[in-house]
Amino acid sequence: MQKTFTMRDTSPLVTAEELPAIVARDDYRYELVAGRVIRMSPPGWQHGVIVVRLLALLDAHVRPRRLGALVTEVGFKLRSNPDTVRGPDISFVRQDRLPAEKKFDYWSGAPDLAIEVLSPGNTPRDISARVSDYLSTGVSEVVVIDPAAETVTRHRAGQQSQVIPRGGELHLDDVLPGFRCAVNDILE
Repeated sequence: MQKTFTMRDTSPLVTAEELPAIVARDDYRYELVAGRVIRMSPPGWQHGVIVVRLLALLDAHVRPRRLGALVTEVGFKLRSNPDTVRGPDISFVRQDRLPAEKKFDYWSGAPDLAIEVLSPGNTPRDISARVSDYLSTGVSEVVVIDPAAETVTRHRAGQQSQVIPRGGELHLDDVLPGFRCAVNDILE
């Protein structure tokens, strides 16, 4: 997750269908929150390293078991009128929810798992809003990795957040049965 910049509240609301034309203008990432375009700076080095490392660990568990699909930075249309499109750093969608045909647009609905890696410019308010958006639209579990604090936090609807420090173990049994990995393996 990168530093965000919101378009002024006086600009007209944008729909999910209009967002790709805005995205094509430059190399920034964009999200749409309640119809407002959010521009995000490109991720930093450590952010990218952590995303790739965790994605590899997840893929080694998900693919052989045919549990579903893992994706990075894919837009999920979480709400309509006004539209909200979020792109978690890593997402998982269960096998039984995958479409039979190829999808080229945003996924309509929430992923089953959303993972975000914090960047130095993220504020607690940004993170709270993002986690709330995910959980309130059906994401089963949200994982937030904080490289600076060296923690991984699990968020699940109706449950207290669980902060796992370096030396601890991340369990994702609710979404990915049997998946476990050491926090050290994510942060090293």
